Amino acid sequence: MKNRTIFVACDTSNIDRIKKIIIQTKSSKIKIIPKFGLQFFYSKQGRKFLEKIKGDFWLDLKINDIPQTALSAIDSLKDLKKCKYITVHANGGLEMLKAVKKKAKNLDKNLKVLGVTILTSLNSKSLKEIGHTKSVKQLVLKQATLIKKSGCDGIVCSAQEAMMVRKRYKNLLIITPGIRLPGDSSNDQMRIMTPKQAFKNKVSGIVIGRSLTTGNIKTNIKKLTDHLNK
Repeated sequence: MKNRTIFVACDTSNIDRIKKIIIQTKSSKIKIIPKFGLQFFYSKQGRKFLEKIKGDFWLDLKINDIPQTALSAIDSLKDLKKCKYITVHANGGLEMLKAVKKKAKNLDKNLKVLGVTILTSLNSKSLKEIGHTKSVKQLVLKQATLIKKSGCDGIVCSAQEAMMVRKRYKNLLIITPGIRLPGDSSNDQMRIMTPKQAFKNKVSGIVIGRSLTTGNIKTNIKKLTDHLNK
C-alpha cells in the first residue's frame, strides 16, 4: 500500500471512543491518521484533547470567511503542534485561500492546507437548489483551479471527480472523503466509492469513517487491508 495515505474520520465527541479509535488504528499494520471535524473540535473536551495529542492529525474545519477572520482562525490554532493538515473551503475565494496558506506556513512549514470543493453529501440536484448552474464536475474543476492558483497544498473532492482533477494537475495532493468498504451503506453521502476504486482514480489519500469505526475496528481494518490487496 505504498504511497497511499489513509485518514480515519473521528466523528464523535466521546473522548473514550476517540481514544479507542486512535489506539486501535495505530496498532494496525497500515498507517492511519486521525481526522477531527467540527463535532469533536467544538465539544467541551475536544479542543483540550487536541492540545495534548501525541501523533499527527488532520483538523477538518472547512474555514470559510473573510480573509482577516480566516487568518485569525488559523492563528488561534498555533498551539495545536501536531496538526499537519487543515481545511479551508474554496467558497471563501482566492484571497482567503492565499491568506490562509501564507499564515499556515508561517506557523508550521509542514502544515498542509487543503481546499475543500463540493461536499460529498451533495449532488447536481442539490447544487441547483442552492443556485449553482454548473454541474458537480464543472464546479469541482473550477474550484480545483482556484485552489491550485492560491498555492494551497491540495484539494478535497469526491473520488468521482479525482481522475478529472488529476489529469489537469499531476502533482496536486487529492484527498477524498465519501469512502465505503464494499457492501457498506452510503448513509448521508451521495458521491461515494470503495477505497480500491478511489486509488485507481489517482487520489493521494482517502478518508474513511463509519466503515472503520462502526463495530469491531480491528476487524474492519483487516477488511480494508484485504480489499486493497486484492
